[in-house]
Amino acid sequence: MSYMVPPGLYAIGRPTPEDPVLVTANYKMSYDIIRHTLSGRNLWLLVLETYGINVWCAAGKGTFGTGEVVRRVTATGLARVVNHRRLILPILGAPGVAAHQVARRCGFSVSYAAIRAADLPEYLDNGMVTTPAMQQLTFTLYERLVLVPVELVMALKSAAIIAGVVFLLVAALGGLTAGITTLIAYVGAVVTGTAIGPLLLPWLPGKSFSVKGVVAGLIWSGAFYLLADGPAWGIPATVALFLALPAVSVFHTLNFTGCSTYTSRSGVKKEMRIALPAMGGALLVSVVLLLVGRFL
Repeated sequence: MSYMVPPGLYAIGRPTPEDPVLVTANYKMSYDIIRHTLSGRNLWLLVLETYGINVWCAAGKGTFGTGEVVRRVTATGLARVVNHRRLILPILGAPGVAAHQVARRCGFSVSYAAIRAADLPEYLDNGMVTTPAMQQLTFTLYERLVLVPVELVMALKSAAIIAGVVFLLVAALGGLTAGITTLIAYVGAVVTGTAIGPLLLPWLPGKSFSVKGVVAGLIWSGAFYLLADGPAWGIPATVALFLALPAVSVFHTLNFTGCSTYTSRSGVKKEMRIALPAMGGALLVSVVLLLVGRFL
């Protein structure tokens, strides 16, 4: 988790005092992508201290912000290195930077180039003009699909521990078959939340990730209920199934908010305040129902 480069002023190629200054975060992947995209050109790259966080997330957290831009311009002596007074920032850094304050405090104007680093060559070649296409951020099925393995890996350790505990408890109370059945149900709910929910994101009803996660979880619950001969379980076990599995799916779908292109920090915090207690309550009630069904 220490994936960063030292902040400071870097040269790409052999820049002169007249060449442009681009600004980015010290997240190493962002740094490497920009260097690769602009290979063969001459320009300056001002790297801010964002503690290894990418531009968009750092802008939301405040580390890719007005104060850090001013501090880094001053610390690197940029005014003595270049003859112009213009900084080129990524559009996704705009939420954290007040351009008028940067100009007032260090004398450099701020221009926002593009969302993607891949558009920077066209931006620079066209007289530093941002086209409408450079301002549009997509979130296609493929772009969601490539994020799913990351979500699965991040959930793997905790999910494996919980799955093991659930299997042992249920197997001890209800036998090996019940343990295996519950294990499959839990793993399916995790996969639904980390993979199926994100992939079906535009088509699942509701605006919030929690509602979308509930719908995906209910779909998995219904499918599992039919495949595992649910009608023979009894009412307590059935209700517990339709409470617990969607709660698990919602939890993992909510994690995907950090990967999406349209959530906000305040919106996510508000949703978490509502969804987390609801998930906890659903899991608690499901456990009580299973115990009631087992001992009565």
